[in-house]
This record gives sequence, C-alpha cells and structure tokens, in this order.
Amino acid sequence: MVQCAHSQDTWQVGNTTLTERDVATGIMIPWEIIWGPDDYIWATERRGKVLRIEPETGNIQVILDYDAQVHGNGNGEPGMLGMALHPDFENTPLVYIVYNYGTGFNIKERLVSFEWNGTILENEVIILNDIPGGGIHDGSRILFTPDGKILMSTGDTGDGGVSSQNITALNGKILRINPDGSIPSDNPDPTSLVYSWGHRNVQGLCLGPNDLIYSSEHGQQTNDEFNIIEVGRNYGWPNVEGVCDTGAEQTFCDANNVREPLKTWTPCIAVNGIEYYNHPAIPEWQNSVLMAVLGGLGAQYERLSVLHMSVDGLTIESEDQYFSSFNQRVRDVCINPHNGAVYIALNGASYPGVGPNIIKEFRNLDYSTESISESIKIQKVELWPNPTQNEINLRFSESFIGTTFKIISFLGQEVRDLKVDSLEMKLDISDLAQGTYYVKANSDLGTVTRTFVVQ
Repeated sequence: MVQCAHSQDTWQVGNTTLTERDVATGIMIPWEIIWGPDDYIWATERRGKVLRIEPETGNIQVILDYDAQVHGNGNGEPGMLGMALHPDFENTPLVYIVYNYGTGFNIKERLVSFEWNGTILENEVIILNDIPGGGIHDGSRILFTPDGKILMSTGDTGDGGVSSQNITALNGKILRINPDGSIPSDNPDPTSLVYSWGHRNVQGLCLGPNDLIYSSEHGQQTNDEFNIIEVGRNYGWPNVEGVCDTGAEQTFCDANNVREPLKTWTPCIAVNGIEYYNHPAIPEWQNSVLMAVLGGLGAQYERLSVLHMSVDGLTIESEDQYFSSFNQRVRDVCINPHNGAVYIALNGASYPGVGPNIIKEFRNLDYSTESISESIKIQKVELWPNPTQNEINLRFSESFIGTTFKIISFLGQEVRDLKVDSLEMKLDISDLAQGTYYVKANSDLGTVTRTFVVQ
C-alpha cells in the first residue's frame, strides 16, 4: 500500500483535530501568501519571484522573476514584499506588489501593478515610485478595502521615527491610494496619500468584522502592537511606545489624537502577517485574528498567535499560541475559504530569515466540503516511507518523464541529480546523513517539492 506523500502530524485545537501537511518546500523566504480567486496560493519570495502554487499537489509555477530588479536578493529586510490581487480579479486581472529597488545603500520602494495573462505576470505599471527605503523597516503590506482603495504600509527605514511624525513624508505611514495611483478625494488631506501616521514598521494588515482594519506593528525593543487603523489618527511612534502610560506619553497622546493599541507584547515578539478567521471548519478559531510571529532577533517567540476577538471586534479577549515547536519564523498566513484550511509560510530559524522554506497546511479533515481542485490538479510527486533510513520510493506524474529531479538538504546541499526514467523509482539513500531533505522535480508545467526525513 502506498503511504502518504509526506509525513503528517496532527494538532488538537479544542475538539478539532488539524492535520499538518507540507504543501511546498524549497521556497526562498516566502513573504506574502494569498489565497487567490483561482483557488491557488499566490506567494512572493523576498528575493524577487512571484509563485502560483496548486495547494493539493504543491505544483509551483514561477509567474514573475524579478530577482535582477529587486534589491538585495532577499538577504536582508528589503526585497519583494507585500502583494494583493484586484478585488474584481475575473474582470480586472491585476496584481499589485511592493518591492525595493536600487543599489548599495541607495534603496527605494515602489508600488506597482502587473497584468495576469493566465500564464505569467506582465506589463508592469508603476503606481507609486521613489519612496525612501532602507536596510531595515520597509513595511510593507498592502490591502484592498471594501471601497476599492489600496492601503499600503511603509516603515520608518530606521530613522528613529523622524519621518513617522512628519506628515509630509511617506515613511512611517499607512497610505491610502486609488488603484491608478491618484489620491482619493476623501483622504484626511485631499492632496496627500497619508491615511494614518506615527508608525514604526507595520507588517500586517487585514480586514475584520464590520470592515474594521487591523494592523500588526513592530516595536523597538518593547511594545509590539496590534492596532485598529482609523482614518486621520496618529499612532505615536517615536514619542509613544505601546499605550500612553507615562506622563510625557499621555501629554503627547492628548495633544496629537493618538490611537492606543488593542494589545502589546514586551519584549518584542516580531509580529507579522495577519488574517481574520471566521470559518466553521475550526470553530475554536472563529472570530479570531491569526497572526504570524517571527520570534524576535533572538528567535525565541516564533509561533502562530490566535487572537480571540470580542463580538464587535473592538477588543482582544484572549490569545492562544501554536506551532512554536517548529522553531521557525512564521512570516505570513492565508486561509482556504472553502474548507477552512490554514496555511503558514515559514522563514527559517534566524533573523532576517534563511531558506529553503516550507508552506504548511493545517486542515480539519472531518470538515466535509465539495472538492474544488480536482479539475485543476496538474502533476504530483509521491514518496514513501517517510521518515526513512536506507531507501525511498518515488512516484511521478507522466509529465515528469524525461526530466531531472534533485534531492536537496535543508542546509542547501544538492545530494542527488537524477533523471526521471519511469513513473516509479526506488533510490538507495543509505549514504545520506540524518536530517531533513526535499525532492525538487521540474517540468514544463511547474515545480513540485516533497519533504522527507532520514533517521
């Protein structure tokens, strides 16, 4: 009997059992993951690629390769960052992306759009250009709001918050933009893109109940924040860290209309991507915000936090924490709207992230829903047993016949480069050291990866 294509573990959430599955492996610093209207996972790699991943088979298509245009090759905080798909994607197939560009220490940031032609992203249009960037604190998440506007977070680029309180600067802000790059007439200042200010480095944005806008923001050494974003409000940085709890902070808050956070974390845990969850597949997580946590510079707090919200969404009632045992920086999260499965993007064990990385699925298999993916399955690779010791069996789709595949360690070492000459192959791997490896198979249809463990 053929065993599972890769190892599966289960996690208990109250009365719900979640089954863990590796969807895709070998991704290099996935920064944004989105469940697309085509029922694929869309992802940015910080080094400069956009991927389109079939969630059942894990087939990966590179639909944009901007490694040469993006600053830093993903080795630091700058790179290809936030992404959003147009809300009417069927009729307006545009993909909006934020990335850093420039050379050396001359780093800039821009918001652009690409057209999706069904195969690749093409015809780049610059929406917002020449935003000052930096080696740190570049934001940037983007979010479409129900009124069709774009919110874009920008960081202070490490200037200590000078730009954050400068209402004429674009850094340290949340910007509100028409999709064509023009300024919405109902912005706080109809001549400015600034929607809120006093931010240090917002790297999470999502919509909550009643169209509330939530954000997660990095603190300096204390007071990571979870906020509700309100139009025209000041969020305090650098004069206020967290709530207004000193005399000087209270004076500043009273004079500057500062909006205090719903929750803070001290020491900083490095909060990141957020998504609102209200699916019946995991009833224990309904009316909650799922928040990716990188774990800080010391990488001791990494996890997925579940923030249980009040009915009106205006307060956090409690926090639960999951998946810290991976010892992996959790960068982002997305949700399958059909079966309620949750996906997380891992970024390695240390700052600022190191690949290769995994996108994992957590799914309640007892929640029945009509399959939506049978018609779009492209190709697959199965392997067994897993874990293994001396040998491993591989089963390939016909599309891989005649191509080559590699086995790569999680240290980045290529240990096999072989030709697929039959649908099923048995490999002697008795020479491999104990550890985690992945198979990477490529064809004209895309790339499929599978993880296995040698004991």
